Amino acid sequence: MENTTEKKGLNISVKSFITAIAVLFVLMILTYVLTFIVPGGEIPFWKWALSPVLVLGGEDNVSLIAVIAFLLVIGGVFNCLEKCGLMKYMLDKITYRYGKEKYKLLALVTLFFMAMGAFIGSFEECVPLVPIVVALAIRLGWDALTGLGMSLLAIGCGFASGICNPFTVGVAQELAELPMFSGMWFRAVAFILIYALLFGFLCRYAKRIEKPMDVNVAEEDFVDNKQMNKGLVCFATLMCVGIAVVLSSVVITALQDYTMIIVALTFLLAGMIASAISKCGGNLGSMFWNGLTSVLPAVLMILMANSIKYTMVEGNVLDTILGGAINIAETLPKWSVILFIYLIALVMNFFISSGSAKAFLLMPLIVPVAEAFGISAQLCVVAYAFGDGFSNVFYPTNPVLLISLGLADVSYGKWAKWSWKFQVLNLLLTSGLLLLGLVIGY
Repeated sequence: MENTTEKKGLNISVKSFITAIAVLFVLMILTYVLTFIVPGGEIPFWKWALSPVLVLGGEDNVSLIAVIAFLLVIGGVFNCLEKCGLMKYMLDKITYRYGKEKYKLLALVTLFFMAMGAFIGSFEECVPLVPIVVALAIRLGWDALTGLGMSLLAIGCGFASGICNPFTVGVAQELAELPMFSGMWFRAVAFILIYALLFGFLCRYAKRIEKPMDVNVAEEDFVDNKQMNKGLVCFATLMCVGIAVVLSSVVITALQDYTMIIVALTFLLAGMIASAISKCGGNLGSMFWNGLTSVLPAVLMILMANSIKYTMVEGNVLDTILGGAINIAETLPKWSVILFIYLIALVMNFFISSGSAKAFLLMPLIVPVAEAFGISAQLCVVAYAFGDGFSNVFYPTNPVLLISLGLADVSYGKWAKWSWKFQVLNLLLTSGLLLLGLVIGY
């Protein structure tokens, strides 16, 4: 597979773009059809047809616009880093340093991304790092899927395990009137088991498709460049500062609404200053603009993905479906109720990707049902977190997934075919954990 990330910056693959747009358009049609099937559902055709535009004026418009701006900044900065040669030099240096211990590197990178999701609830914020990891995986003799597994899949798993994820566990526990981040030990056990499953899955695949590393980065060919080193030190230092600020949001809760802005500004400053220090020549402003325009197709994917929730809400379908699901839960045996709650969260995540928004919608309804069966609100929170997180990196309605796949030149079909086995194994593992929690009275 050609390493387009290294050679051309962050360009959305035409094939991946067309596939994603086709999938999203089919889902938009199916959602519109639901408004005719579900009792009480109704939405004017013109409103559905214009929904990708109307979402910009909807209730989630601020976060939607922030995600779009965030993506454009990423595209601009990556093009500067690539054109200045800093990206290639960084990958060469990492490969030179860790090429003989690449499975240890795989373990550490995967753990880092899982921890970012589990401890501070990062998801969209890690998009800038995904193409770097994909390019690194290719350098190390693996492929883009391995890189996506180490980064995107890992961040989704960490986000779902939610040790102290403020956007899912934090909000859900507050709505369930539980102490913030209480019951952490059970989620920590889940984190360890999920990490072991993911690492085993990635190692098995990587060893199967492994190729010799690029001869251009063999030990005898790597030449240390002092100017590039200065640029890398600047880039790494500023990014570490930004990550530290984001990590502090666990304690300084006022920062939680601004983590994406913090990461975007940090990445912008780090990338532009590092590019200038590397003295690559050329106009950085022009490089930034070219990179920004190269990712514009992703904006359409974001708008179409968000239009599905818009149609569900405006068409009065979402509440009806959720109400019907709650009624079914009330008729089930106790042991299956917690699994059904997991299923409800999984289904709702297809339409609403925002973890905190979904918590406000679901928790007031599912906690009373669970408690009526003697199931603790704490276990209910875990089931909700599981249902919200893992499917973020599988459902085609999640714009972060589509953007990451487009940047890595991997079609959604190829991703689904590759990752479904892990998703099934993980579903079995997490379902078993929920049943264990029920048995031990968690």
